[in-house]
Amino acid sequence: QVQLVESGGGLVQPGGSLRLSCRASGIIFSIYTMGWYRQAPGKQRDLVADISSGDSTNYADSVKGRFTISRDNAKNTVYLQMNSLKPEDTAVYYCNAHREQRMRTYDYWGQGTQVTVSS
Repeated sequence: QVQLVESGGGLVQPGGSLRLSCRASGIIFSIYTMGWYRQAPGKQRDLVADISSGDSTNYADSVKGRFTISRDNAKNTVYLQMNSLKPEDTAVYYCNAHREQRMRTYDYWGQGTQVTVSS
């Protein structure tokens, strides 16, 4: 049974920082691309950042220079360090594990963690 469990969300003032964590179980973590997505009320779920099994990273333009994604394969955990937070970063943040093999796609999602940026 695959489980992705996020933690670290909360309420923070503009300009503040948060670090999200996502611990995976039930998969061979090191071979998956791990990503963070977010969904604000009334909007679609969008990619924030992802990190490949080879540690290549990709960021949405809106978070470049402010957010950093990293992974610890020994702990089956992916992190999202969020600095200089803005009110428009407010959303539910979801962890994703993704892999493509032999024309099959594997996608797993966490339950989400709320991030609210407000004064």
